[in-house]
Amino acid sequence: MISRRDALQRLTLLLGGALSAQLTAGVLGQVINLGPSVPISAAQQKLLTELADTIIPTTDTPGAKAAGAEQFIIRVMRDCYVLEDQEAFYAGLSKLEDDCHRLHNQSFVDLDAPRRHELVKQTAISNKAFFHRLRELTVTGYFCSEIGATKALEYLPIPGRFEGDVPFKPGQKAWAL
Repeated sequence: MISRRDALQRLTLLLGGALSAQLTAGVLGQVINLGPSVPISAAQQKLLTELADTIIPTTDTPGAKAAGAEQFIIRVMRDCYVLEDQEAFYAGLSKLEDDCHRLHNQSFVDLDAPRRHELVKQTAISNKAFFHRLRELTVTGYFCSEIGATKALEYLPIPGRFEGDVPFKPGQKAWAL
């Protein structure tokens, strides 16, 4: 039987390292940043929670907030990214909050869903590097969580033999690793 960690490692290698080295290390629970880290405030954590939930909202399955994706983002940024990358990421987070105050005179966490979506779309255009990293961390954190793996994906805790060509049933979810 192959562990989930081994499966993710092999999948990353199979994809040719499509996931960044930092993200791969984060998924595997490794610490590769032994230097200083940016301290996170409660307001930043709440902002990350709401941003992640805007990217993967609750629908018929729980969203990123329920999965605790912000905890994954914070841990991976602290443990796997060097200080300069952390500063750039949190500067992007601050810029998004500043833009929100400038445009709406409110914090992002106080906005309604349509205005949140609009601001995230604008950020995806105006600050691509920040948005791509945020989205990558959010999606990975979500699908590596118990909720993402068992509620949003099909999950077989004890896999059987390999069957490479199995047709999907109508409405069936993709398989979790």
